[in-house]
Amino acid sequence: MTVLILGGSGFPGTELVRQSTAAGHATAATFASRPGSAAAAAWHALDLRDPDRIEAVMAEVNPQVVVNATSRDADWAVTAEGPIRVAMAAARYGSRLVHVSSDAVFSGMDRVHYDESCLPDPLTPYGAAKAAAETGVRLVHPKAVIARTSLIVGDQRSAHVRAVHALAAGVRTGVLFTDDIRCPVHVGDLAAAVLELAASNARGTHHLAGADAISRYELGVLIARRDGLDASRLPAGLRATSGLPGALDVRLDSRATQQQLRTRLRGARRFLA
Repeated sequence: MTVLILGGSGFPGTELVRQSTAAGHATAATFASRPGSAAAAAWHALDLRDPDRIEAVMAEVNPQVVVNATSRDADWAVTAEGPIRVAMAAARYGSRLVHVSSDAVFSGMDRVHYDESCLPDPLTPYGAAKAAAETGVRLVHPKAVIARTSLIVGDQRSAHVRAVHALAAGVRTGVLFTDDIRCPVHVGDLAAAVLELAASNARGTHHLAGADAISRYELGVLIARRDGLDASRLPAGLRATSGLPGALDVRLDSRATQQQLRTRLRGARRFLA
């Protein structure tokens, strides 16, 4: 199987490339500024704002599977419009497509538990861009998989882990919110599940989040204990009083997707034990 991983030099993309090459797939990957370190993958510079460049990479690789793991915060041209350009190209080449999305498409206003049937109602520009990308991808590539996930955790390549280390060391200001609830997923579990969906006949929306709903503060404590840090040094606070935009409590219900997968989506209390 020939696999093209967009955003292959990012945190989840690096793990996707590693697992894809380890499985023996012919793997190509893209980068925005510099290629990743995996020598077994063929690397291609790509700007999702450039449809001609997307076409050139697709023509050179001719992938059976495309995994889009790119994102650039609330940059509409990249986060919202870029995936639609990719989906159009994948449809033209007859490639399967897995588009990685986010729990940021939900507000947590009227509910906290979200399964795959729930409609997006984002609160932030980033969430709006991800929701727009989902809609566009479905329209131009009806057989695509939309894979929503939550906070992605692993080693210190993870922004969440780096933040905990910096807070514990006192080199960063800020707090970890006790009222901001998500379902963190291990990057290895996420990558394995994405590649499993890519190799299947799945289509439509799938949730790939961890089994435990925990606060960002509890996540920080678990990371600190795993990494031998002093968890008592982690400052706690309330997002509700911080003035920051965004949802408080969003819990992706991944049970329906989990029933279809061999890959186990472990909870943070387990994978950080």
